[in-house]
Amino acid sequence: MESLTNKQRNPDYVFLILAGLVVFLGLVFLTSASSVLGWQKFHDSYYYLKHQIFYGLIPGLILFVVFSRIPYQNLRKLALPALIFSVLLLVAVFIPGISLNLGGARRWLNLAGFVFQPSEVVKLTLLLYLAAWLDTRGADIKSFKKGLLPFILVAGVILGLIILQPDLGTMSVLAISAFVTYLVAGANIGHLLILASSGMAGLWFVVKYFSHSAKRLTIFLHPELDPQGIGYHINQALLAVGSGGFWGLGLGYSRQKYAYLPEVTGDSIFAVVAEELGFVLTLVFIILIGCFLWRGFRIAQRAPDNFGRYLAVGIVTWLAWQTCINISSMLNILPLTGVPLPFVSAGGTALVVCLSAVGILTNISRYTHKTNV
Repeated sequence: MESLTNKQRNPDYVFLILAGLVVFLGLVFLTSASSVLGWQKFHDSYYYLKHQIFYGLIPGLILFVVFSRIPYQNLRKLALPALIFSVLLLVAVFIPGISLNLGGARRWLNLAGFVFQPSEVVKLTLLLYLAAWLDTRGADIKSFKKGLLPFILVAGVILGLIILQPDLGTMSVLAISAFVTYLVAGANIGHLLILASSGMAGLWFVVKYFSHSAKRLTIFLHPELDPQGIGYHINQALLAVGSGGFWGLGLGYSRQKYAYLPEVTGDSIFAVVAEELGFVLTLVFIILIGCFLWRGFRIAQRAPDNFGRYLAVGIVTWLAWQTCINISSMLNILPLTGVPLPFVSAGGTALVVCLSAVGILTNISRYTHKTNV
């Protein structure tokens, strides 16, 4: 710990600037996308912006500062308690009286009027635990008994609870980020193949026995089969993206947000962004996100120890894959999964956790190997 403290330098300011731009633009896009819905439901066009600021941005910035200043190695001590706490929260969503059932899914807790989504918290706590655990394995990571089995046990419990909510999108985010972290830690290739095969089998099981997931996949392949349901959502999203054309309708001038496109503040917000900004500026925004993620991978690559490297890789993989899922679903490249766009979609819990993750990456960047860029 002392050696790391002695090596502490300035954080990666390029990474911080890119993160700041993404967060700022996210608030701008949310303000535009939510104005109509906010007025219809609360007679306040800025309701969702205010909610995002007070329940997401402010507490998120506080945790960002905390995690960016406390040496990241101290997080090792919190890894196991944080994971246990997250599992308890995931179990609590099935307890009547404190859980919320919206649209047939149990993903939210209501504690004394404070509503939050435990699955967002576990995205970070699972990676924190895996990074700490993998760092202690050493050569045992290649062992079936000491490496693969404990990994499957921990990940299986978390993913199983997520599937039961059900939340296939979040499950895939957790699975991919955990898999990549395990890969970077030096897992046996044969074990990785076992995990990949198990994942495919698990996906088949979910699609076959969970009607909601099966329906989403079917409508993804044939939107015309449900023109008033999921198919309607896909068609309206594509209409919004296509209406943007090359230069867009202009910020604030979306037509689809007028009660045509479902979930305009959540997983559909990218469609509104594309409609208002058009192909060129939307591509610029995607490139900005790409630069932010690339800078995060650069921090992981130059981390001074395995714990920092595994944690950084897991965090950036999580943010990258979730971004890909959200955008791809709006372009009908992947089935709709209800996964929010990081830093942009409405959701206080999601923004708090994302900013906490950015704080951890910033902290790791203070100790990375010195470079000129």
